Amino acid sequence: MLYRICVALLLTWPLSTRAVPLMDLVDIEGIRGNQLIGYGLVVGLDGTGDKNQVKFTSQSVTNMIKQFGINLPPNVDPKLKNVAAVTVTAEIPPSYSPGQSVDVTVASLGDAKSLRGGQLLMTPLHGVDGEIYALAQGAIVVGGLNATGQSGSSVAINSANSGRVPNGATVERLIPSDFSTREEVMLNLRQPSFQTAAKVVEAVNGRFGSGTASALDSTKISIRAPVTSTQRIGFMAMLEGLEVEEGRERPKVVFNSRTGTVVVGQGVRVKAAAVAHGTLTVTISENPQVSQPNAFSGGQTAVVPRSDVAVSQDKNAMFKWPEGASLDSIINTVNSLGATPDDVMSILQALEQAGALNAELIVI
Repeated sequence: MLYRICVALLLTWPLSTRAVPLMDLVDIEGIRGNQLIGYGLVVGLDGTGDKNQVKFTSQSVTNMIKQFGINLPPNVDPKLKNVAAVTVTAEIPPSYSPGQSVDVTVASLGDAKSLRGGQLLMTPLHGVDGEIYALAQGAIVVGGLNATGQSGSSVAINSANSGRVPNGATVERLIPSDFSTREEVMLNLRQPSFQTAAKVVEAVNGRFGSGTASALDSTKISIRAPVTSTQRIGFMAMLEGLEVEEGRERPKVVFNSRTGTVVVGQGVRVKAAAVAHGTLTVTISENPQVSQPNAFSGGQTAVVPRSDVAVSQDKNAMFKWPEGASLDSIINTVNSLGATPDDVMSILQALEQAGALNAELIVI
């Protein structure tokens, strides 16, 4: 299994405060995108649609053609191969109005082999409240490829069962927002921090006057804003250009147990500690032996199992990190030992349990 060690050098030590745009730190409550979902049909496939066992596809086609005055006889299966049932999803950005277009993503629901060359029929897109907010239709762009030969051999590049329709949905209804009617604008910090919240309040009050902003907790900041829409938009534009010194965050070490990735952020330091990490290897080999009876003994030939067990342990010397060792020192020491990412995980977890690591360990 291939392992990788990714070291993120985010900042130089010592960590220095740096000013960043306010909108890089916060989200504005009431201004957000909204997800939509719908169920539709893709037609025009070259024999790569859903098979007959996908009953809801044929039922959907039957219900659709009834709207055009065509009634199939009872218990008749149209046996379609060029149609696929799909889910259609989209996200409407904040404040989008009727008539504007958004991209949609189409994904197969049944056992269609490919959606390449298909045409999405008109599909209503619903919000979480069940109301229709957009209509989607158009040609699907598929980035994947799936080819199968008569012998059963096949080749696939990416996924051919999903695609996109650029500007494929038209907004039909404005999603209401209370942003313009609120007396105050609420800012939510993306990374909760009392230091950052205090610095945001200090920067806003320093720019617009005392009492303009107040921190409710480590995440929420309330700001008094103009009531009229034109003045409020101008006020928010000035807020976007305001720069704030970001508070210090606790350094993080992230482990990905599935891929063996270890990401160590700059600012990670250790207290004085001595570490010894060894590897125990157990080897078991099977060498069955054939037992042959003596002549005229009346016995039978038998296979006798024979196992050889060997245990070995690497003798790695104990190494010491000095007080306040930096990220470079940690990585250089670990690399000099030829440690794998599994070893790095074990060492850092042991240091954290011993109280010698000033970082937050995150396992994903």
